[in-house]
Amino acid sequence: MSVIPLSYLDLLAAAGLVLVLAGLSLRMALGITGDLLVAALRTGVQLLLVGLVLRALFANAHLGWVTLIAIAMLLVAGREVWARQKHPARGVQGFALGTGAMFVSSFALTVFALLVIVQPAPWYTPQYSVPLLGMVLGNTMSAVALGLDRLNESALNHHASIEARLSLGHSWLEAIAASRREAARIAMLPTITAMAAAGLVSLPGMMTGQILSGTPPIEAVKYQILIMFLIAAGSGFGSFLAISLGSRLLFDERHRLRLERLRG
Repeated sequence: MSVIPLSYLDLLAAAGLVLVLAGLSLRMALGITGDLLVAALRTGVQLLLVGLVLRALFANAHLGWVTLIAIAMLLVAGREVWARQKHPARGVQGFALGTGAMFVSSFALTVFALLVIVQPAPWYTPQYSVPLLGMVLGNTMSAVALGLDRLNESALNHHASIEARLSLGHSWLEAIAASRREAARIAMLPTITAMAAAGLVSLPGMMTGQILSGTPPIEAVKYQILIMFLIAAGSGFGSFLAISLGSRLLFDERHRLRLERLRG
């Protein structure tokens, strides 16, 4: 089965639905019309540019180019993690915190999947490495952002109880333990929900795309299971690491709470 090509007129027809939605939101005075239109425009432009880049990359597969694209993806994800938090850590630490956690989790898991499970030749083949990293990194980004946002928000809202525990002789780790657990739970909740509903409520994106392109359904399902497991591991490891590092950043060497290290 060959894939049915889409023309740019087909895409404009789909864009018309977004325009109708934007008009409806404007009429209802929701205050999201501009954001919706900008997001839709960015989606179209960014994905078309990515398509051109990937076409060139697939035609000239080289480890250096793959590495460069992976680093660019990581830096953009790090910026998004920092921007999505209401009270991120100040300075370069706010950016490095999420970026470092995503690098350790997402890159390690992607390399593991390529070398041990999928085993393309060469192992960095863009057809496999870039989509795998993109899916793992994107979901890890959301989990890290949610976890750090909840952690910092909890520290600000419950600073009195945290300082009370510190005054009773608790260590910084004990004082913020409840906030850490809640942040980790919130970070993992979307991933757990998506895994629980996969196949029953929704058909995940990668599997749908492969089926539409003519891949046998069972093979598409196998790849989707692999991706879901990698996403779960990446989201968990990345958010747990980011929350651990973020918690430590809230205290000084004398176990004193330092909320001034947060922005806003």
